[in-house]
Amino acid sequence: MHVVISGSTGLIGGALAASLLADGHRVTRLVRREPQARADGSVEARWDPRAGAVDPAVLDGADAVVGLAGAGVGDRRWTAAYKREIRESRVRGTGALAAAIGGCEKPPAVFVSGSAVGYYGETGQTVVDESAARGHDFLAGVCRDWEDAAEGARAAGTRVVTTRFGIVVSAGGGAMGRLLPLARAGLGGRLGSGRQYWSYISLPDVVRALRHLIDTDSVGGPVNMTTPHPATNRDVTAAIGKALHRPTLLPVPGFALRLVLGEFADGILMSQRVVPGRLLESGFTFEHPTFEAALSSAVR
Repeated sequence: MHVVISGSTGLIGGALAASLLADGHRVTRLVRREPQARADGSVEARWDPRAGAVDPAVLDGADAVVGLAGAGVGDRRWTAAYKREIRESRVRGTGALAAAIGGCEKPPAVFVSGSAVGYYGETGQTVVDESAARGHDFLAGVCRDWEDAAEGARAAGTRVVTTRFGIVVSAGGGAMGRLLPLARAGLGGRLGSGRQYWSYISLPDVVRALRHLIDTDSVGGPVNMTTPHPATNRDVTAAIGKALHRPTLLPVPGFALRLVLGEFADGILMSQRVVPGRLLESGFTFEHPTFEAALSSAVR
């Protein structure tokens, strides 16, 4: 296959590219600088997501386009300017890819575009799948606009899949990549009440699921990228402490998180009990269905 990836330097995009290359597939990485030769055998092509500029020739004839680019949600405190960057980096880049697909003589068979379980907002104790309504907070609005931007590719006859990612369990980056060093230092207590549900997936299962979605022609629309077993923050904290042999006795109060992280803290304290209905229906099986198994894959 020939797969074009935006966001290939990120945690998920990098792992996906490595997996595809290891199996002999062709990978084109969209980059915002001058393209360079790469030792891994992949090819770089320049794009400008801010300006909405992608050369359709780069995508023409590709088997799949995977859009994973966007400013990190937890990289900075949420000022008004950075919230605009979170939204625009996703919406403009995704819209540019969709428009370029529409300009292809031979459009890609599938466009797998990123999104997040933030789409659902606060779900409390309620289990939700892809049929659930959208939430009403900032991230829910970002996810709505992000997914809408991908829809333009359908007019070209391209299958569109929007992947709503939960917390990716990996020591190499993302939210868990930040929590694990704190836990190793003995600072891994529960966050807030600890009763909030976190929906998660291991990095190897993310890669396997993305490749499954590329290969499975019957799947389109939103797909939750989480395991079937969401866990409370209290249980996640206990599992991390046990795996790392570190104490987890000191909780971090919600007000303290908000003082340090601002509005982003609400996402950490929010309960999201999200399950992967579409993945399971399509025959996908998880290597790491529980948090303990996902954590083991990350810290071994």
